[in-house]
Amino acid sequence: MKGITFPAWQGSRYVTLAELVVCLGDFALDLTWRVECEEIVDTRCVEMQKRSAEGDLDTLTLLSLTTPGFQMIDAQARGFAGEAAVVVLTEVDSSSWEISAVDPAVLRPFRGRYRGVRAL
Repeated sequence: MKGITFPAWQGSRYVTLAELVVCLGDFALDLTWRVECEEIVDTRCVEMQKRSAEGDLDTLTLLSLTTPGFQMIDAQARGFAGEAAVVVLTEVDSSSWEISAVDPAVLRPFRGRYRGVRAL
């Protein structure tokens, strides 16, 4: 997988998991997700982890659980196509995002949208 990282705070605005999933565009539509939250900051973290364990977390459900303003701390969302992880979104200490993808083309929209993007 190829990856990038950038600050989770873009000025005074926090970049949410929902925003990243939307930035993935059509690529994310048919994925299923497994979410792990090291720090539980909201009951939605528990719900995401529960649905992940059951294999029942599709993209639209993930988006419904990560409404605007929902901030994660030390969490990872892995997007799967079948049994293979094809994208990984990792929130590091509420300060940066790391995004890795099997297809490097998936990373392009992030490069033009966020400040401070650099290769992992």
